[in-house]
Amino acid sequence: MQHVLLKSKIHRACVTVADIEYEGSIEIPSDLMEAAGLWEGERVLVTSASKGGRLETYAQAGTPGTGKIIMNGGAAHIIKAGERITIMAFAISENPILAKKIVCDENNEIIRRVN
Repeated sequence: MQHVLLKSKIHRACVTVADIEYEGSIEIPSDLMEAAGLWEGERVLVTSASKGGRLETYAQAGTPGTGKIIMNGGAAHIIKAGERITIMAFAISENPILAKKIVCDENNEIIRRVN
């Protein structure tokens, strides 16, 4: 039997920019993506701890070290700048997976790794 399991999680990140005019996706600094095991173009679930919004999109790698997390396109209507979010990706496996998880502060700096 195959299971859908959490593989990557960026917890308590803060959206720095919401750009409605962009075609879509969420831009995440590549250093955060690497720390959480996310790939460019990977489907992600984004949930807002601030207002409860949730959506699926794909991860786009941004400049490392900037701390800029940008909601693009129509998603910027659902989750706005200043909201605290969780970004999750899942994998299908027949065996348990040890998810890579990071927790960020309000500047999107890693304050804890949970692996």
